[in-house]
Amino acid sequence: MVQTASGCAFQRVMLAIDDSGASVRAAEYARTLFAHQAKIKLVTVAQNPRTLFPLGATTQGFLAAAREEIVADARTVLNKIEAMFAGIDLETGLVDLSVSNGDTTEALLDAASDWQADLIVMGARHHHGLLRWVEGTVSEPVVRRANCSLLLVPENAHVPTDRPPERMIFALDGSACSLSALRAGLSIATPDTRLRAIYIVDRAMHLFESASTRQLEAVFLDEGTITLERAAQICADQGRYAETGLLKTHRMRDDIAHAIVRDVTEWNGDLLVLGTHGRRGLARWLLGSVAARTVPLANTPVLLARSSEAMSATE
Repeated sequence: MVQTASGCAFQRVMLAIDDSGASVRAAEYARTLFAHQAKIKLVTVAQNPRTLFPLGATTQGFLAAAREEIVADARTVLNKIEAMFAGIDLETGLVDLSVSNGDTTEALLDAASDWQADLIVMGARHHHGLLRWVEGTVSEPVVRRANCSLLLVPENAHVPTDRPPERMIFALDGSACSLSALRAGLSIATPDTRLRAIYIVDRAMHLFESASTRQLEAVFLDEGTITLERAAQICADQGRYAETGLLKTHRMRDDIAHAIVRDVTEWNGDLLVLGTHGRRGLARWLLGSVAARTVPLANTPVLLARSSEAMSATE
């Protein structure tokens, strides 16, 4: 990811919105971080009434009236969020699924690709159990399928969204992508932002514990030490200090995602930054699994930063 002359790593920010409180919080955070540093586009999606109502009710007249109401509601959402950016030049877009194919996720991803967005900002409503299946969430498939960076702002985030992050935490895994994410995060940090870089060693009990498993843990400890040293140097090169933490998961009932969120909570972090590899197929599922599992657990905004090299690999 290349940092531009303006200092911010993100220059084309697409804000995906709906009528939820999560979208309002995401819009407020996007305005705080990018209003004077990037081009911003608001995009909302009007659902196809054919997918919302039982077949028995779908007469042509009913569908036409429902479509008009859905599109009108979508325009109201756009106007509401646009008013939050008064005095700031914005682009807007409304995708009407009744005249285009696909679902909300595809519509947002296509809009981001067509506009060449390098960051999608959206609210996240984290549901668990039955409610998760009934209501669903758009943010989860977007996280798994997006080819650009994402900033997810939970509806219940316990951090202010009307000011820049004061305590930014970077979860690193030793890859070039995670170090690229560190640089991207630094570009939106203020001089007063406190920085922390962590590396998690997975010590959770595996099915087959062996000498080779213990040797692998030692390798990860060495990698973590080197990674954190590199992270500290990257920050120092920009005149910044970052505290570091080489952490381990618990032996039982734990994983890297929970360990990351636990450290964010204990350190009172207000923005978590993760690198994503941007790969497809099995490699994407394996390497992207930590980020995908971390997002639903976090109660702070999460920046999933994808390097330009990773983005090119998906095209």
